[in-house]
Amino acid sequence: MKSTLGSSKLLFAAVLLLAFGSQFSAAKTLCVNPGGTKGCYSSIGAAVTAATAGSTINVAAGTYKEDVVIPKSLYLIGAGSKTTIVDATGLSNAFYVDGLDNPKLSGVTIQGFKAENANFEGIYATAVSDLNIYNNLVTNNDLSLDTKNSTCPGLPAWETSEGLDCGEGIHIDGTSYSTVANNVSEGNAGGILVADDTGRSEYNVISGNTFKDNLYDCGMTQPSHPAYQSSRKGLPWGIYYNTFYGNISTGNGTALAGAGSGILLAGFVPGAIVEGTQIINNTFTNNGLPGVVFHGHSNGGKPGVNLENTVVVGNTISGNGADTGDAETPGTTGINAFGAAATSTAAAAVLTGIQIYQNTITNEAYAIVANNADRTVAHLNNLDNTGKVGLDNTGTGSVDATQNYWGCAQGPTNAACSSAKGPKSTVDPFLTSKE
Repeated sequence: MKSTLGSSKLLFAAVLLLAFGSQFSAAKTLCVNPGGTKGCYSSIGAAVTAATAGSTINVAAGTYKEDVVIPKSLYLIGAGSKTTIVDATGLSNAFYVDGLDNPKLSGVTIQGFKAENANFEGIYATAVSDLNIYNNLVTNNDLSLDTKNSTCPGLPAWETSEGLDCGEGIHIDGTSYSTVANNVSEGNAGGILVADDTGRSEYNVISGNTFKDNLYDCGMTQPSHPAYQSSRKGLPWGIYYNTFYGNISTGNGTALAGAGSGILLAGFVPGAIVEGTQIINNTFTNNGLPGVVFHGHSNGGKPGVNLENTVVVGNTISGNGADTGDAETPGTTGINAFGAAATSTAAAAVLTGIQIYQNTITNEAYAIVANNADRTVAHLNNLDNTGKVGLDNTGTGSVDATQNYWGCAQGPTNAACSSAKGPKSTVDPFLTSKE
């Protein structure tokens, strides 16, 4: 019996080896350098073509003039974002992770590169899971943008609503369980776009990045778009439970009026949904629009726009601009929660479950503006806009703004403190010192 059991175990191990061994052995390490020397490839694209799924491609310092399309699970590791450059001059993207044409694509890493000069995005990914974008510099992309006519000639058809900014520097579209961390995205149209054109975008983490001086859009943008796939009949896939943690978003959206905020959550088409977003411990300064913006626009039909269950916690917000258009605010603004009211032709935008906690908002004429039909909760914030407005509730929904610090110990009814406006705002009890 002992011998038989041992044989059975060996047989089972052999079966496993036959079943999976070829996959394990197929994954390998390849190398790229500009000269194609020492057994390496001279282009990243050639190495990608030669690699099998799960392989690592180490890319030496140098400049590579190409549009790298990634259709399989790979680890692309550059020698550093200062020295390993993908120059996409005249090309669509520096990197494109193509899950749209390669269903169920997962397990791609892009690390240690400078991605520059693309007509559209520096790094773009569609319909992929377990994507990791680390320690890259993404700069001077979106070069096809025609700012005069607000168009982006040649943009792919599956980018259903990106004509105004060419997709921004980094664009993750229909991605899930992915991480974008410790990158710098600067000098593009916008910093990063999280969208749902090609599938549900959910459970992604955007952390520790710097988005700065992207002049024609937001530092971070999360809008629900019309779906590219015809089976959806244009209804968005939806965006769910993404986290923006510890990022710096500064100097974005300043080239044109209304161009961009620190972070924007938006819906403007029937059925748009952005749910469960966490905005935690970020810094939003000197952006063209308010630091944190909710735009639930009128959409001309039903179902309506839903921006639901958003948590805004522990952020530092200062020196941003006023909002514009239908979401206009009366002055510079820290956080603007705007949801369009129902009309005879359009459903109301739904902004339920907004929770604003422990933020420090300074140097804004209006710290928080709420203009929607749903309840907003704001506690333990430092609304240190002495002599200005800490809260302006202009909508029909209530705002529970108790337990905030209003810039002095006497509270929002004192002229030396930030004030509170709006008949459905509750501010007492309040904090007498900063949190």
